[in-house]
Amino acid sequence: MDKLLSMLGLCARAGKLITGEKAVVQAVRTGSACAVVLDGAASENAVKAVGQACKTHGVPLVRTGAFALGDAIGKPSRMAAAITDAGFAGRILQLSSSGEQARGER
Repeated sequence: MDKLLSMLGLCARAGKLITGEKAVVQAVRTGSACAVVLDGAASENAVKAVGQACKTHGVPLVRTGAFALGDAIGKPSRMAAAITDAGFAGRILQLSSSGEQARGER
């Protein structure tokens, strides 16, 4: 498992992650999301809703491979997650921009 996905798992265990499309959009709108991670297998509607919320509120968005997000955080059906801690968010953004790819296939 790569570093980005491992960091997401650690973030989930620390309780600094909000999961689920509606909860993530709400976290972005209220300003509690420092960054958002969206699974590569997310539906078009989820991509549109989460992407638009992030764009409107200036929250960074990171995409993972198909089904990688849910597996990394121990909730296989989850397609969206908001990171509520600035330290975790910064490290995840650093890993995603350094060429570290979040992969995972079912």
